[in-house]
Amino acid sequence: MLRSLVCICLGLLFLPLLSMAQKPDTMRIPPPMKTVALDSVGVLPSAIDTKGWLLLDKDIQLELDGAVYNIYNFKYEKAEKQFRSLRRRYPNHPMPYFLLGLSTWWKIVPTNIQTQQYDKLFFAYMDTAVTKAQKLYDADNNNYEASFFLSAAYGFSARMHGERHDWRKATVNSRRSLNYLKKSQEANSLSPEFQFGQALLNYYAVWISENYPLLKPVLLFFPRGDKKLGLQQLRNVATNGFYTATEARVYLMRILKNEENNAEEALPVAKYLATTYPDNGYFQRFYAHLAYDQGDFADCERVSREILDKISKGMPGYEGVSGRYASYFLGYLMQNRYRDFAKAKDYFQRCIVFSESTGDTSGGFYLYANMNLARLAVKDKDAVAAKRYYEVVADKAERKSEQYKEAKAWLKIKRKA
Repeated sequence: MLRSLVCICLGLLFLPLLSMAQKPDTMRIPPPMKTVALDSVGVLPSAIDTKGWLLLDKDIQLELDGAVYNIYNFKYEKAEKQFRSLRRRYPNHPMPYFLLGLSTWWKIVPTNIQTQQYDKLFFAYMDTAVTKAQKLYDADNNNYEASFFLSAAYGFSARMHGERHDWRKATVNSRRSLNYLKKSQEANSLSPEFQFGQALLNYYAVWISENYPLLKPVLLFFPRGDKKLGLQQLRNVATNGFYTATEARVYLMRILKNEENNAEEALPVAKYLATTYPDNGYFQRFYAHLAYDQGDFADCERVSREILDKISKGMPGYEGVSGRYASYFLGYLMQNRYRDFAKAKDYFQRCIVFSESTGDTSGGFYLYANMNLARLAVKDKDAVAAKRYYEVVADKAERKSEQYKEAKAWLKIKRKA
């Protein structure tokens, strides 16, 4: 958790900033732009020339609607085909390169950002987006679209450098991201997209300071935040944004569950994402987890079965991390809801295999799968299996936890027997 927070600080916004549409490859008319109170904006729409800005081009929005849907639904090849077409027509604009980088990012996300096979390609796209946007900005420093892409690309790169423990590059890129964010938010009247980065900054600048006071020195170069306002802005972008609506929902879901400990409010957001993008393993496992936490076992079971089925089919974005979640939930349901202990054992054992395949063996589902298998083995009077599983529990559980005490007590009795 601490590493993730450092990544937030140094990665600043870790912005996948251009989530676009929420419907499949169907033609639709883009929603009308929302009216904005003039006393709440930095720059009046009439004050600048937005000619040539792809970010505000409704024809481009309509064209790319299905393409970016395909990113979130893990149909990468279809999406990238359209982005390459956009690149051929606008070779000097940062948008196509950023979108190709966004597609690459979502190939990394399902593995909890563990896989490094896409790193070079990801950085190449983001670096090119920076180069193209910098040229536009140098020609006109009131080009807020260029500022938007500079902030997004630098923030994205900073996040990845932080994940790879390259703190120098993470810090440099985050500072640059912040500088351009300040510039781009002056144009918050033009589109809700410009408010997304500000929303995340407002929220995390306060939350990190409240929860990790040792990181306060890292936050000295951040503007003063407003957590309540940040959540309000994030909800506004999720409701009214076009490009950033889906990404705003992703962060709203994560913040409500992980930072606000409000799984009840996070659940409908997760359900929306998992339903709208049914082939997104990350969204599905997040929803299954929330459904499990909230006792919605019917949906938890349904989605978990879908995840394992898609893993067996080799679908993109479905791998060991999602399998670890799904197999544990199904094991729990077989054990406690259906009393089918043979199936419960099978799912818990699959959870262990998935966990070991991804290196997630420090606790969590791995620990509890071993714990439940130990108890089932005791129930079956299988002392050999119980000993094997309890030894793992004793090794992985926190020393003062009930799991550790139970494992040590059983092992002590068996040693005396």
